[in-house]
Amino acid sequence: MLVVDGKGHVLGRLASLVAKRLLQGERITIVNAEEVLITGKKPTILATYQAWFRTRNLANPRKGPFHYRRPDDLVRLTVRGMLPYHQEKGRKAYKRLRVHVGIPPELRGRELTRFPEAEAEKLGRTRFIKVGELSKLLGAKF
Repeated sequence: MLVVDGKGHVLGRLASLVAKRLLQGERITIVNAEEVLITGKKPTILATYQAWFRTRNLANPRKGPFHYRRPDDLVRLTVRGMLPYHQEKGRKAYKRLRVHVGIPPELRGRELTRFPEAEAEKLGRTRFIKVGELSKLLGAKF
């Protein structure tokens, strides 16, 4: 099982690397999901997610779509978008993924993997927002 530290990684780049490895059959756990970064201007990112939250089923809103606010769920959903989820191999790969806010007690002391090609330092950009901060702005309580 591969344990990936999400701190300082760009969300999309991390998700694409994780999705590729999941399809190859690896089990992956992402920790520190609240520290994953989304690049861009804070108001733009917030407006995009708020627009996504406004989509609903007018006939019966209880039937979905269901929008997640917690950082671990947002990271999981991003990885799911990069998997062929409607095919059996994509669903099986998605089941091999675990995402946690912080580091759970059973994973403390384990070696944490980092993907240098997905780190924000490599981009040299200064505009970003953490997934945890975005979640709090969207109303998450974690």
